[in-house]
Amino acid sequence: MRGAVLYAPRDVRFEERGLPKITKPTDAIIRISATCVCGSDLWPYRGINPVTQPPPMGHEYCGIVEEVGTAVTTVKPGQFVIGSFFASDNTCPNCQAGYPSSCRHRELVGDAQAPLLRVPLADGTLVATPDLPSNDMIPSLLTLSDVMGTGWFAADAADVKPGKTVAVVGDGAVGLLGVLSARQMGAGRIIAMSRHESRQKLAREFGATDIVTERGDDGVARIKGLTNGIGADAVLECVGTQESMTQAIRSTRPGGSIGYVGVPHGVEFNGEKLFYAHVHLHGGPAPVRRFLPQLIDLVWKGKINPGKVFDLTLPLDQVAEGYRAMDERRAIKTLLRP
Repeated sequence: MRGAVLYAPRDVRFEERGLPKITKPTDAIIRISATCVCGSDLWPYRGINPVTQPPPMGHEYCGIVEEVGTAVTTVKPGQFVIGSFFASDNTCPNCQAGYPSSCRHRELVGDAQAPLLRVPLADGTLVATPDLPSNDMIPSLLTLSDVMGTGWFAADAADVKPGKTVAVVGDGAVGLLGVLSARQMGAGRIIAMSRHESRQKLAREFGATDIVTERGDDGVARIKGLTNGIGADAVLECVGTQESMTQAIRSTRPGGSIGYVGVPHGVEFNGEKLFYAHVHLHGGPAPVRRFLPQLIDLVWKGKINPGKVFDLTLPLDQVAEGYRAMDERRAIKTLLRP
């Protein structure tokens, strides 16, 4: 089969790779129905994360089970399944505490931009849908593999509750789905920080009540101005830079909470400033598997449609253009169909 491989910054190739095979009795092989390019894929694509050897790409996936190992009991061939970017056994103490992305036996699933995928620890990682989904539901189900689950975790980690005021730093797919998550959790006011008209429009559609275009000191001042000088009850940090984290901390009221899910790049904390900020700070790699059953149910019943973040759909063999479009901000998120 052919799949996406990153050779160097901005050099993605769609080339021959070996067919995945069952290597452990806990494995499953799935035929990909849809995959996509993630914002975090752009870090190595832009050369910010070094590429030491050409890695296969892709960690968001959904599809039909083709084959399972002899120890797999919870999914079977023919089912439509969704899994996290971290395979987990779902039984270790960390999984039981709600953090399968810190499973003691976790394995990164990082080669999903291909027609077939081997998923380790299938029983703990994959969740089947109630039936085979319609074609138009697949994009929304795909988001649950990462960006919707990550946006949901940002809101959960920030302790979003009914009536609270929420600010979202970042207008990529995760930030936009953080807006959707906050709305679903009952936030009374949702302030989306965005400078891009198409993303502002989608943020409004997902439930944003206010748009802030400013950044830095001006952005903090706008949020303070919208909240009677106090700051937001909950802030979702969905970027991962020093600027975005500083803005998140300064935009949160004393006693408020920050859920941070942007993969940190050069982020450092000033202990004294954090001490006197009086904010709760919680985040990390999203424990997507914890949320999959609930999120599948919401999509299945038509209560959320997170697939709207895909504004470009391409055949899988045009994956390089999918990366270029996101890198150049011509697309929010690229859907890839084998």
